[in-house]
Amino acid sequence: MGLIPQGGRIISTSSISGIAGNFGQTNYTATKAALIGYSASKSKELKAKGITINAIAPGYIETDMVKTMPLMTRIFAERLTSLAQAGKPEDIAEAMAFLAHPGAESINGQVLRVCGGSFLGA
Repeated sequence: MGLIPQGGRIISTSSISGIAGNFGQTNYTATKAALIGYSASKSKELKAKGITINAIAPGYIETDMVKTMPLMTRIFAERLTSLAQAGKPEDIAEAMAFLAHPGAESINGQVLRVCGGSFLGA
């Protein structure tokens, strides 16, 4: 961590699966949950250096990989959000830009859910 300057930002990409679990994906869920725990734990160590560390937990995001899923699976996943739609990759990018902004310096060790109000992990 010696390469990150005073006032730096660390933003990891977790998942709502790391919050709520995901049937049949124990390995994925465990690694995403680990990022959440790492961010919370490391935040205490890095605060003296003015470095923040947070995790973003995307939900169902409309990526090229998701577009290859069966249509009914995609529709079902969309219906599990309060917005009844998939998120966009730009939503994640905007959340990262927000956490990287100097105005977010008091946000540390947190998980920002970008999931359209997903009922998974509610």
